[in-house]
This record gives sequence, C-alpha cells and structure tokens, in this order.
Amino acid sequence: MSLLHLSFYSSFTLSCLGLAFHRTHLISALLCLESMMLSMYIALSIWPTETQTTSITLTPILMLTFSACEAGVGLAMLVASTRTHGSDHLHNLNLLQC
Repeated sequence: MSLLHLSFYSSFTLSCLGLAFHRTHLISALLCLESMMLSMYIALSIWPTETQTTSITLTPILMLTFSACEAGVGLAMLVASTRTHGSDHLHNLNLLQC
C-alpha cells in the first residue's frame, strides 16, 4: 500500500470516527461528512490516473456535485434547527417531538 492510499484511508477513517464519537453539535457532524466526501473525491480523482482508464473520469465530478448539494441541505438544516431550537446541539433534536 502506498503512502497516498494510506493517507486517503486514514482521512476517511478519522472522519468516520469523528462522526461516530463527536456528535454534540450539528456543525461538527456536517464537517465530518464534508471531510469524508473530500477524501472520497480525491481518491476517485486519482484512481483513473493510477489505472490509466478514461471511462470513469466523470465520477468525481458527479460526486462533487452531490457533495455540494449535501452541504447546502446540511447548512439549511443547521439554520432551521438553530432558529427553532435556539442551538445546534444534536441532543435537542428529537424526531418524536417534531
């Protein structure tokens, strides 16, 4: 395994661990999701150059588009929950009360 692969795998794993263990604020969860998407984008961007194929070069662009949509929806949820609940703590958000 090269150093490049190790850095992508470790960044994705650390983002998953951050999402799993630091769930106090919605903004920290969104940042962990964005770092996961960024590591997947970089890995998908470098993968066609390593395999010398051009058939999958559109995949990183599509994933970057979905990542931008996910970020927009996440920020809209952050603003809406802050306006209704007064803070972005995840323990204030309960689906049974909505």
